[in-house]
Amino acid sequence: MSKLRKYWFPAKQYGWGWGFPATWQGWAVLVGYLLLLVAGFPLIALKVNVIFYVVYVDILSTILVIICWCTGEPTRWRWGKRDDEHL
Repeated sequence: MSKLRKYWFPAKQYGWGWGFPATWQGWAVLVGYLLLLVAGFPLIALKVNVIFYVVYVDILSTILVIICWCTGEPTRWRWGKRDDEHL
């Protein structure tokens, strides 16, 4: 018997990419990302340099996209319910 995979991040109904998390693991990743963004602002942007904060945000965002890619539903351009009508 095969076990169905539960995606952390379901695909959006319209467009390309992922929607809000569907599991507690997805929510933990998203909350952790947001907390690191907020915590980094006073520690990096205000004390060091805004350029370093932009690099920090780029790195965090890249990590978030990689996690979404690995644990989320496969991406493709979606046009809503019309996709299901053709099946």
